[in-house]
Amino acid sequence: MKKILLAITALCAVFVMDAKVVLPNVIGDNMVLQRDSEVKLWGTAEPGKKVTVSTSWSKEKTVVKAGDDGKWTVSVKTAGAGGPFEITFNDGDILTLKNILLGEVWFCSGQSNMEMPIKGFNNQSVEGSADVIIGARPETPIRMCTVRRTASCTPQENCDARWLEHTPENVAGTSATAYFFAEYLQKTLNVPVGIIISAYGGTPIEAWMDKKTISEKFPEFNLAFLDADQKPKNLQHQPTTLYNSMVAPVIPYTVKGIIWYQGESNRKREKQYERLQPEFVGMLREQWGIGEIPFYYVQIAPYNYDNPMDNDGAKIREAQMKNLAEIPSSGMAVTLDIGDPDCIHPAKKKEVGHRLAYMALEKNYGFTMIDSYAPVYQSMEVKNGTAYLSFKAGRLGIGTRGRPLAGFEVAGADRIFHPAKAVIRGGNTVEVRCDQVPEPVAVRYAFHNYAEASFINNFGIPASSFRTDDWE
Repeated sequence: MKKILLAITALCAVFVMDAKVVLPNVIGDNMVLQRDSEVKLWGTAEPGKKVTVSTSWSKEKTVVKAGDDGKWTVSVKTAGAGGPFEITFNDGDILTLKNILLGEVWFCSGQSNMEMPIKGFNNQSVEGSADVIIGARPETPIRMCTVRRTASCTPQENCDARWLEHTPENVAGTSATAYFFAEYLQKTLNVPVGIIISAYGGTPIEAWMDKKTISEKFPEFNLAFLDADQKPKNLQHQPTTLYNSMVAPVIPYTVKGIIWYQGESNRKREKQYERLQPEFVGMLREQWGIGEIPFYYVQIAPYNYDNPMDNDGAKIREAQMKNLAEIPSSGMAVTLDIGDPDCIHPAKKKEVGHRLAYMALEKNYGFTMIDSYAPVYQSMEVKNGTAYLSFKAGRLGIGTRGRPLAGFEVAGADRIFHPAKAVIRGGNTVEVRCDQVPEPVAVRYAFHNYAEASFINNFGIPASSFRTDDWE
């Protein structure tokens, strides 16, 4: 009899637990919600039960009914930037979230250069990390939520994540690129900023895409493993597996935009990457369902790879540059000046985060007095043995900070490239000449795995590597 009573007690406890409101891990204490918006909140409760949602920034209450599966989703209006606030969920039992801020929220994703924390990796540092960590204060209104790394063959409804305050310990473990982006936005806008970080080192872009997109648009990927009993090793390298575990559980958390740092793992598949990245962005926008949200990404930095003079790294940078024209409401942060020939994780993450922030500030927050985009090659004209290259570079043109242009090469019909002399002629024109090539056919700039930048726009943003030819 005693055992029966204990079993009944346990079942009752489970029933009570199931009846209470349960929220996904991305909705919790310390979170930032998008200001002046209608944000999505969701969770589970007892099937058919009504859940009343109330917030301390508004007198309005919202009531939603849990479906037959216990799931519910509700839209809640937010106010202007500020906090801390509270949110209460009441289905008979009360659940209260505390220390909530209203501000700007960005989703930050990619592979290891997005994942790399402020404290760095083993034997790989982030420049300025000690000052950032020591200076972190909990009263600074920046909050971080990092999704734990995992992979899955099926879409998940929850993930291992938690919103954290701006303390030295928490900042040390936060993505450096995402942190410097958030820190610059917060300082400039003087509002709270929240970053949701979902990154996994060494992973290709197709792992971050959903099954529907891959199966319909990219039949070259074999998805049979999703239904197989035996799963492949390194599941995170397979198509859809990171979308399932590290993106799907975050949607539909309302965000302002997305920043993305990835591409190294798709090196040597640049033509495919040209197709993948625009579809990836379209998929994210469709899944979030909040319009053409901004998408700002980082062009991979120069690095030796197998040979510094090879150009497979330059080709993936080229694919990323081409996608600027294919992805609406996008921008690319060029990192040609901050690469490291011997480390694939450059230490200068502050520059990366700030360049992403410049684009967001110019395009989304009204700071139109800067030119946040890199100079982009437009066209070439050849006259009297000299190539004249035109660039789109903003209202004040291109420059060199007083140093001579370098890294230019010219080829004739024989397709053999030779180092060339280059000078700026006028605001957006570069004159390129090589005595060994009297009849130029093609020009390349910094088009190797490792290269160094030599010219910039008027606000210090370097031009991308590029080529005027399409030779293999």
